[in-house]
Amino acid sequence: MNKVILIGNLVKDPELATTNSGVSVCRFSLAVQRRFATADNGPQADFLNIVVWRGLAENCHKFLISPQGFHGFFIKFGSIA
Repeated sequence: MNKVILIGNLVKDPELATTNSGVSVCRFSLAVQRRFATADNGPQADFLNIVVWRGLAENCHKFLISPQGFHGFFIKFGSIA
């Protein structure tokens, strides 16, 4: 089993949708700053698109907002696609 912990800033508020079969799906982007700087000493960030399903989708939509300085802690168990 894989375990991933991502720490970063929400780019915008999560978007909640429902599939035709009634399953909740939530999409959001997370900006994760790298530990090292670029050659010109500037910080660099990776932008990750994240999709969560069912109960976790509903919780992300309900509790995650993107005010200035918010840090999100996200844990995923299982394989990474």
